[in-house]
Amino acid sequence: MAPPPKSGPRYNEFITVPKVRVIDDEGENLGVMFTQEAIEQAADVGLDLVEVSPNADPPVCKFLDIGKFKYEAQKKANIARKTQKTQELKEIKMRPNIDDHDYDTKMKKVHDFIGDGDKVKITLRFRGRELSHQQLGMALLQRVAENVQEVAKVEAYPRMEGRQMLMVLSPK
Repeated sequence: MAPPPKSGPRYNEFITVPKVRVIDDEGENLGVMFTQEAIEQAADVGLDLVEVSPNADPPVCKFLDIGKFKYEAQKKANIARKTQKTQELKEIKMRPNIDDHDYDTKMKKVHDFIGDGDKVKITLRFRGRELSHQQLGMALLQRVAENVQEVAKVEAYPRMEGRQMLMVLSPK
């Protein structure tokens, strides 16, 4: 007797319920029958009885080749893992007295990052006496928020952390 499967669906003798709803290899519903009888019918066709919906009442089982079924499931999981997009946090650094052209260049990068589906952290660095003019930094970050309001939303509003003012934008 083999040990029960640790992952994946239960099949054949590992199905513990007395009765199951059976679907054959062509997709025909054979109705509710005893588990042992269903296993024997699957073996006659040369397939395994695989539990596809264990939470149903009674559980739904299909005539399948368990090896092929696990292989297909693993393949789907690999494809899903490859195609999933992780959201990264990109950072743009500015100074409170940034010039217009420099500001426009930084904003192009912000739009690119948001277009790619990434979050953007805007860091405004104060040096020396600039720290006494925090209202300039706040005005600059509000200008940034206004420029990207159609493509992004402000996730974390501007706040001071030491000599830096931070704001986080995320795609809409």
